[in-house]
Amino acid sequence: MAGQYLALTKPRIIELLLITTIPVMFLAEGGVPDLWLVVATLVGGSLSAGSANTLNCYIDRDIDAVMHRTSKRPLVTGTISPAGALTFGIVLGVVSTLWLGFFVNSLSAGLSVLAILGYVVGYTLLLKRRTKQNIVWGGAAGCMPVLIGWSAVTGTVSWSAFILFMVVFFWTPPHYWPLSMRFRRDYASVHVPMLPVVERFVVVARQIVLYSWAMVLTSLALVVVQPMGWIYTVAALASGGLFLVEAHRLSAKARADAPEKVLRPMRLFHYSITYLTVLFVGVALDPIWHLALPGLH
Repeated sequence: MAGQYLALTKPRIIELLLITTIPVMFLAEGGVPDLWLVVATLVGGSLSAGSANTLNCYIDRDIDAVMHRTSKRPLVTGTISPAGALTFGIVLGVVSTLWLGFFVNSLSAGLSVLAILGYVVGYTLLLKRRTKQNIVWGGAAGCMPVLIGWSAVTGTVSWSAFILFMVVFFWTPPHYWPLSMRFRRDYASVHVPMLPVVERFVVVARQIVLYSWAMVLTSLALVVVQPMGWIYTVAALASGGLFLVEAHRLSAKARADAPEKVLRPMRLFHYSITYLTVLFVGVALDPIWHLALPGLH
């Protein structure tokens, strides 16, 4: 039963959020942050994300039962009751807020609450079933770990943190839309207007290219604002360049009206996770082994 409750929290999504939280703490500290602070932030952040994901499963249990991709979730199979899931989600949210408030700081706790509300109310309840821009604006909740990590160390939110927030914001559509292309029929069957459901793939691919360019250019803006050194700059250029190659490849295939087995949208989806990991590893390592760029320091 414990494993079923854990499944409600979507651990793989939580792992992705932590990829951004820890490196930002290194950057905010200008080196290695206090280990207890890192642990406390990760525990609170994981509980917060688990709360949001659990409440998402509770709200979306009707469409999860129809979609093939989500048909094995605990609320669909009946291994956990809706009341049990709702209670679990609320308790996680309360505990995460209290934990961050006591062991980190009030700003991080407040940002965590905003993240939960943004995902549960903003995305799941208001946007997901109503607009094709759902993942664009709803995805902002997934950017909050960047601000939480920064505020945990500094007690404030800086321009550098905001730039990394925007990197994740621009990253979310080209990360999620390829997945939506792959599972287009699933979303169409439950009338969720993901962009690939309501627009031709060529339109979706064009939007992916635009957001990818915005993401890469924003990541490079950090080099000037922070400023960063060679490690981050090389990571951003190399991983971002490959992301753009993959995005343009998808767009070219879509313009040629290629079938899905040739289009292979999941190729970009999987690489997008690698991109985020490489970029934020660069964020973490740069202040530790800082190699200054000429003319910027």
